[in-house]
Amino acid sequence: MSELQINTTQNVKISFKAAGSGERLLAFIIDMAIKIGYLMILGNFFGAFDNMDQWSQIAINTVLSFPVMFYTLALESLFNGQTLGKRIMKIRVVKIDGYQASFSDYVVRWFFRIVDVYILGLGFFVMSANKKTQRIGDMAAGTAVIVLKDQVTIKNTILEDLAENYKPTYPSVIKLSDNDARIIKETFYTSKQTNDYKTLIKLREKIKEVAGIKDVKQSTDMEFINVILKDYNFYTQNM
Repeated sequence: MSELQINTTQNVKISFKAAGSGERLLAFIIDMAIKIGYLMILGNFFGAFDNMDQWSQIAINTVLSFPVMFYTLALESLFNGQTLGKRIMKIRVVKIDGYQASFSDYVVRWFFRIVDVYILGLGFFVMSANKKTQRIGDMAAGTAVIVLKDQVTIKNTILEDLAENYKPTYPSVIKLSDNDARIIKETFYTSKQTNDYKTLIKLREKIKEVAGIKDVKQSTDMEFINVILKDYNFYTQNM
């Protein structure tokens, strides 16, 4: 399973695990089973239309087949990049440039299923051959499918462990939002793991700008950002 780095709109790198071709295939099989089940249920009612003329039957069958035809497009649009199969497998479609996938992106992916799925399963072989496990539709739409984290720990949230006698340093951190704190923490841990000091410097300057901090009292960027996260938790938990 390969790692996928996404550059967000805030120019922050966030790492995800790209879903493997096996996981995506299982999600596809689950979705296909759901669609086949739907058609089998409809098959029990087709006899009700036997007395209609041919064109009426064609029209009704066409309308009834719409849920199967647009299943993937509709569900990915409604559930933020997930079909029922993807939800069961805990995977999701995202944009690789950090933006949330739009309806037009889902349309492109859906349209290219004609090539990826129905022409000798070409998409599966393309996924297996590239590191981001993208099928042709993903490449055309600029999307990828990622694995959602199964277990959420304190490290995966904006929460921090605080000592009972903790004393905050920067009251102005209340200018930050929960989303700001989440992005700061994700970037902080990723940069520490990869020794990406340039990103830490940019992150420090952005925090100072947004929170209106002029004087930094810590000797290193890591110490400063760590204090910022703890201060934010202190003030938001005691408001």
